[in-house]
Amino acid sequence: MNGAIATAQDVPAVLEIVAALEREITRTVVGQPVLMRRLLTALFAAIPYAHTRGTTEYGCGHVLLEGVPGVAKTLTATSIAQGISARFQRIQLTADMLPADIVGTRIYEAATASFRVEKGPVFTNILLADEINRATPKTQSALLEAMQERQVTLAETTHKLEDPFWVLATQNPIEQEGVYTLPEAQLDRFSLMVRVGYPSAADELRMLDADRVRGESGRHITPAEVVEVRNVIRSTVHVDDKISEYIVRLGRATRTPGDVGRPALAEMITAGISPRSYQHILALARVNAFLEGRLYTMPGDVKIIFPEAARHRIVRSLRAQAEGVTADALIEDLLRAVAIP
Repeated sequence: MNGAIATAQDVPAVLEIVAALEREITRTVVGQPVLMRRLLTALFAAIPYAHTRGTTEYGCGHVLLEGVPGVAKTLTATSIAQGISARFQRIQLTADMLPADIVGTRIYEAATASFRVEKGPVFTNILLADEINRATPKTQSALLEAMQERQVTLAETTHKLEDPFWVLATQNPIEQEGVYTLPEAQLDRFSLMVRVGYPSAADELRMLDADRVRGESGRHITPAEVVEVRNVIRSTVHVDDKISEYIVRLGRATRTPGDVGRPALAEMITAGISPRSYQHILALARVNAFLEGRLYTMPGDVKIIFPEAARHRIVRSLRAQAEGVTADALIEDLLRAVAIP
C-alpha cells in the first residue's frame, strides 16, 4: 500500500497489517482476546472530530480500560504501542500533577527576554494515561481539547497533534480513597469503556510459564499504515441506512425508554447517551464488521459494540445506584426492547 488507498483491492493488504499487529500483541499478552480486539477496533475507527471547508477530519477512538490491578490493562496498551513504530508516552497520574505536566507550558528565558514552549507528553502518537482517576478534575480536563479536537492550546498558540493521536487510559474501579470520578464531559471523549476481567485458569497457568518461547519480534506497522487502514475501512465497509436508524433508535431509547416499551427504566436513567456517541458507535461497528471479514455492517456489529460504547455515557439515577442496577443491565434490557432492522 502507498498513498491514498480506498478500494476493495486493498482489503487483503489491510487485513495482513491488522493480523501482523495482532500477532505482535499476542507475543506478550495472554488471555485477553476481547480486550485486544476492542483496542484494535478503536485504533482503526474513523471518528469524525472536525469539519472545515467542506472536509471532515478523522481520528482514532480513545479507550478507557477499567479493571482491578494485574489483569494486563497496561501491558496490553504498551504491547500495542510497541507493535506500532510510533511515538509513545506514558504518564502515571497522581493527585499532585498539574495540567502543565500533561500539555506543557511556556518558560521565560532571561537571555532572550522571550518565552519558549516546552511541550508536554501529550504531544505524541499514543498516550497511556495510567490510573487517570487519581488525577484531580483540573488535571483531567487538560486532556479534553486534545482528545476531542486533536490539538492543544498553550497561551495564545494552538498546536495541532499528529495523526494518529490515540489516548488509552486505565482506572481501578475498587479504589475509593485518593481517586476522583471522571466527569461526564471527560467520559464522553472515550469511544469505549472496556471492563477487563480475570483470564481463564488455563491462561493463568500459561502466564506462570515465564520461560516460554515468545519468538522473534514481528513486523511493526507504521503510523502512516494506521491511518491508511482507517481510511480503507471507512471507505470500503458499507453501512445501510437501516443500520444508522438502528443506532439512533438505540441512542434515543437510553433517553426515553418509554418509547420502546420500557417506561420503568425512565426512573433508572438520569441522562442517556449523546448524539456525538452515534458517530463513535457507527465507526466502531464498521471496524468490527471488517475484522470479522465483511465489507458491510450488520445489526450484530452494533449490538457487540453498543454496551462498551454506552456504559460510561449513561448516567444512572440515585434509585438505580441504591438498588444496584448497573448500566450494563439497563443497556441489555434496551437492546432486547429495540427492534432489530
